[in-house]
Amino acid sequence: MKKNFDSMNIHKEGKGILTKLFAVIMMFNAAAFLFFWDDNSSKVLVFCCFTLVIFLFFLNFFRNPNRIFSGFEEGMIVAPADGTIVVIEPTVEDEYLNEKRMQVSIFMSVFNVHANWFPTKGKIVYYTHNDGRFMSANLPKSSTENERSTVVIETSNNTRILVRQIAGALARRIVTYARVGQSCNVNEQLGFIKFGSRVDMYLPMDAEILVNMKQHVVGNKTIIAKLPQ
Repeated sequence: MKKNFDSMNIHKEGKGILTKLFAVIMMFNAAAFLFFWDDNSSKVLVFCCFTLVIFLFFLNFFRNPNRIFSGFEEGMIVAPADGTIVVIEPTVEDEYLNEKRMQVSIFMSVFNVHANWFPTKGKIVYYTHNDGRFMSANLPKSSTENERSTVVIETSNNTRILVRQIAGALARRIVTYARVGQSCNVNEQLGFIKFGSRVDMYLPMDAEILVNMKQHVVGNKTIIAKLPQ
């Protein structure tokens, strides 16, 4: 059976980093060949292979799949990120909603795609960025103590969905494209988190959750939940 693969390109957040990294690697490799090839050719080859692995790791990290979610229906909540479901539980969201919500959290390892998508269609009614710590993103306290960006989307039936990007132990920059007053839709990117992170969603308590703990989900593909209509 023929498999469908997403077409890939390099995310705009990584182009500058990859260009600089490539230039540095080429400079060190050229120096290694120029000054050490005659005496230690095998070590030079090992060094070059090592730098190639490093570059491929960063190249893989900044990959940007062209994903199109088709068949969207009002009330669908689509995965905003690639990763593993690490939280499904009732939680009081006290930054903006100030009420009990069903929290669904996706942990992204350094090997996952780190682009983030809007999980539903609506209007941005709230956005803020908070500085904080850099604990491991799979710890419960990371939701409130780590550096994070929070976006609230209001759907057409006035339901508000809170999405929070959270930095991890390695992540040192959260990029968020959402701004208050903008319309948003699935197939549009919410932002990007660099080097290991997590995305939390706070859904209404009566939302139908369609994923399970430890389940691997695919950003802009896996349906996370359905809201009551």
